[in-house]
Amino acid sequence: MNETGKNENHGEAAQASPKFGFTDADLAELPTVYAPGLFAGQRVLVSGAGSGIGKAIAFLYARLGARLVICGRKPDALQASAEWLRKLGSPEVLVLPLNIRDPEAVSQAMDAVWARFGGLDVHVNNAGGQFPQAALDYSVKGWNAVIDTNLNGTWHMIQNAAKRWVRDGVPGSVVNIVVVTERGQPGITHTAAARGGVVALSRSLALEWAPHRIRVNCVAPGTIESNGFNNYRPENAENFCNSNPMKRNGDVQDIAEAVVYLTASSGKFLTGEILRVDGGGTLWGEAWTNGRPDYFKVI
Repeated sequence: MNETGKNENHGEAAQASPKFGFTDADLAELPTVYAPGLFAGQRVLVSGAGSGIGKAIAFLYARLGARLVICGRKPDALQASAEWLRKLGSPEVLVLPLNIRDPEAVSQAMDAVWARFGGLDVHVNNAGGQFPQAALDYSVKGWNAVIDTNLNGTWHMIQNAAKRWVRDGVPGSVVNIVVVTERGQPGITHTAAARGGVVALSRSLALEWAPHRIRVNCVAPGTIESNGFNNYRPENAENFCNSNPMKRNGDVQDIAEAVVYLTASSGKFLTGEILRVDGGGTLWGEAWTNGRPDYFKVI
């Protein structure tokens, strides 16, 4: 279950500790196994980088010296992230407010990236969203919004980057943030359907684009604690730790380091893979975004 957090206000004064996840100051200093300068000279795009998992991914790339493109729907959140990214070591940050559902806007954004940076080396598709609701209660508008953002929006981003890589005759690396699809995801079945589509898409593209030296992989988070937990009822969020045999939630740095692993030289022989970062949740555990129904309670 990919929990995308809300924006955290950034200022020079100490930031109040959020109920879930890290402050920006904490996020900037989290331990990492990666060496400074690992991504020096490389150009990395992270969508949905204004909050939650996307922000953590961008923060880590900045600490590793990458030039960054960050995009999302909330300009203020992106600008707050950009301030930190520059302080953390990114030599250049391009901020692009963007609705990934709009294919023309995505194409124009990629044109801006190529005009500014001359291309991309790494493309991380994190932007997306969902809301907890019983599947029988989905409206047509609600269903379409999640499918259009999480599946179609991801496709618009991937295709636009790949067209330019192929045109320029250069390699590229894509990482798509999805959900664990080996088990059911009650309460967020719309995003399970969309992200499952992204998993199948990624595997197919890994084959089709191998001749172009484009690698396509996925990271599938389990219950990752961030401000996004605030989108759920407290009594439900408190039980997310029971989603896996480790009986705890992961954190956003777990996902950031997994993404870096796939896009650094450590992942150079990996394509079409789905890296599950779920504490073993595929093996055992349960996560009920709307609470466990009486039918599933064991007496």
